Amino acid sequence: MTTLNILMAQMNTFVGDFAGNTAKVVETIQRAQRQHEQAVVVFPELTLSGYPPEDLLLRPSIELRVNQALETICSAMTGSAYAVIGYPRREEGALYNVAGVLHGGKVIAEYRKQRLPNYQVFDEKRYFSAGTQATVVDIAGVRVGLSVCEDIWETGPTAAAAAAGAQLLLNINSSPYHRGKRDERWQLVSRRAQQANLPIVYVNQVGGQDELVFDGGSFAVSADGTLAAAAPNFEEGEYWLQLDADAQTASITGEQPCPPLDELAATWHALVLGVRDYVNKNRFRGVVLGLSGGIDSALTLAVAVEALGAERVEAVMMPFRYTSQMSVEDAAQQSDILGVSHKVISIEPIYEAFMASLAQEFAGTSADTTEENLQARCRGVLLMSISNKKGCLVLTTGNKSEMAVGYSTLYGDMAGGFDVLKDVPKTLVFDLCRYRNSLGPCIPQRVIDRPPSAELAPDQKDEDSLPPYEVLDRILELYVEQDYSSEAIIATGMDREQVQRVIRLVDLNEYKRRQAPIGVRITSRGFGRDRRYPITSGWTIGH
Repeated sequence: MTTLNILMAQMNTFVGDFAGNTAKVVETIQRAQRQHEQAVVVFPELTLSGYPPEDLLLRPSIELRVNQALETICSAMTGSAYAVIGYPRREEGALYNVAGVLHGGKVIAEYRKQRLPNYQVFDEKRYFSAGTQATVVDIAGVRVGLSVCEDIWETGPTAAAAAAGAQLLLNINSSPYHRGKRDERWQLVSRRAQQANLPIVYVNQVGGQDELVFDGGSFAVSADGTLAAAAPNFEEGEYWLQLDADAQTASITGEQPCPPLDELAATWHALVLGVRDYVNKNRFRGVVLGLSGGIDSALTLAVAVEALGAERVEAVMMPFRYTSQMSVEDAAQQSDILGVSHKVISIEPIYEAFMASLAQEFAGTSADTTEENLQARCRGVLLMSISNKKGCLVLTTGNKSEMAVGYSTLYGDMAGGFDVLKDVPKTLVFDLCRYRNSLGPCIPQRVIDRPPSAELAPDQKDEDSLPPYEVLDRILELYVEQDYSSEAIIATGMDREQVQRVIRLVDLNEYKRRQAPIGVRITSRGFGRDRRYPITSGWTIGH
């Protein structure tokens, strides 16, 4: 019987930082070897470059940087440890997404990723060539097969590794989070293990990278598909497994699997991690946001404080003649509860100055949405000026429902650097607020209970301009995330006029979304990397 001590290195990488990522790899290997002499340390996909490196992969120096990183790691591996690590590798003019095995100061084997995803947020065929062969390497007497991320989603690569004599499969990943993803992974890998009669170790990276959040949740399954170990989601860490193998069988064990998060908790953690890493990796001192007394800005503030700490968050209430006293009070109360810096700056004099300058241009016209948008733009100017002066990032507060139908103002409430709720439907905003309050006092209850309003006109309510959010969000889910046509949505029992109006708004407002800040992706199709529609288009809503 041979025993392998396997470390799942659930690492938060930094895209493009080869030196920093390499240093973390070396430190992890050295820690692992101090704990177990015969350690096998498994890192995520493209660890050295970070994921996704995008067009950095097209830079001529990529090969030099990879080689330097590998030399540094190999020179530090003076003991008996093995490392399985992901990196890009150029060979004969082609670039491959590689899982390499390092031992004894050298690279002893490399596997080239065979299945290159080119859907949703993935664009790997733009950069990589596909491998064609299984790789099985002897690691301390155990025949170990390798695969990379998407390879596990199809039967071929796992079956090929088993046919080549693998007793264990190590699958390295940079798999981004969306709601429901954890269960998809567990079920899929369980099926692959049963089909190939192999235990499988699935190692995933963790951390935020622009709009993507990688949730970790590395795990192992036995050959019969049962879950043997599971690491926490949304936490960087190192988690040990033990494999016992003889010529015929191999069994894998680990610590008690970490209990899975429910979807609301997972979504909350994804938003927090996405904000924290975007702000910190881009070296902002902190963040500033407009706190209106409404539910979207309330949730944004709660996420920001959880991600960065109250001392790095500034909330600015910018009242106008239509701002209710309730909004002023609720914004102040939440700021006090969370201990953030809270400022009140009226936009009344700024608005009046603009209107005076525009008086001749507006002569003979009646008030309309122009004046409403001007209020939002006054606020945007204030926030961006604070950002410039203090070196902090403006967090915008628009949710997915608003972004979908254009219920937002360019250069106004859309002005900023990062939209925390960009992929969060309005109905989910309410659920997340209730979830956050279940953890402790945070958002005043009447912020949750009151009808949503932009407060840009007297007695204004969102539902004066939009269908009820329960209806709107269902239409958007079917149209945006599931690609239903208008007729297919109507066939589910929804009102024809409402469906057609919502879809028309979605299509018309692509130009706004192209100019919106990025934000955390938490659904299977957000507005960003994985939904690319033309702005200028003759497409009609019936299709």
